[in-house]
Amino acid sequence: MFYVSDRTAITSETIGHSLLAQFETAPDYREVTIPYVDTPEKGAEVVTQVNAAAEADGEMPFVFSTLADPVTRNQIHESRGLILDLFEGFLGQLEQALGAKAVVKRTRSHRISNLSSYEARIAAIDYSLQHDDGARIKDYDKADIIMLGVSRVGKTPSCLYLAMHFGIRAANYPITEEDLSTSQLPVPVAPFRDRLHGLTIDPKRLASIREERRRGSRYASIEQCRSEVRQVEALFKSFNIPFINTTITSVEEISTRVVQTRGLDRHTTV
Repeated sequence: MFYVSDRTAITSETIGHSLLAQFETAPDYREVTIPYVDTPEKGAEVVTQVNAAAEADGEMPFVFSTLADPVTRNQIHESRGLILDLFEGFLGQLEQALGAKAVVKRTRSHRISNLSSYEARIAAIDYSLQHDDGARIKDYDKADIIMLGVSRVGKTPSCLYLAMHFGIRAANYPITEEDLSTSQLPVPVAPFRDRLHGLTIDPKRLASIREERRRGSRYASIEQCRSEVRQVEALFKSFNIPFINTTITSVEEISTRVVQTRGLDRHTTV
């Protein structure tokens, strides 16, 4: 599987992974990501790599492409791969519907078209880093969302994803044994119940994650993990705090569900 782009290739990877995930019986495959294919010379190199893979494996490679430039796109189509082209698939339909001709430029697909929105995302990232894991409990009134959960449940990556991709100011606060002993919301977050969202996890999975950090400790024991998960879920239910089980849920899905549940505004223009 080749993921090819004249920019970062993040979009082509995302599309490829989403489509391939629909096949339970998909064969094993090797992934090759090739970003910044922005000259004919680089396009020719991609064709060489795709053809070499076809020759070596005896199978047709799949090429997920978000190349904007028609010249480079045409080059890739000359290879021995199955070309799955985002621009080719949609630009024609959009031109017809809009009654306008697309002015295709490499930089347009990832340019900063809305400076204020971009700056809002940078500010959100900075906020989330400063308010990670309860390190700073000031300015919670400026948070769009405050994520709660026991240690190692996935609060940090979820908050950073919310900040980076949606421009959402996401703080997170760790629920400790001391917090659970009171059956009350921790004092720093109690005034912000309408901004709280919980994360939980299967105790066995939690124990496995914690074991990598503190092997053989009480912190990582299955008994401790079961107790904390049981108590934190009871706390969420008691205060009507929505929560998500992160055991087999990707950070992308966690973040999207949080945005939907809490009705948050996305600042996604880049």
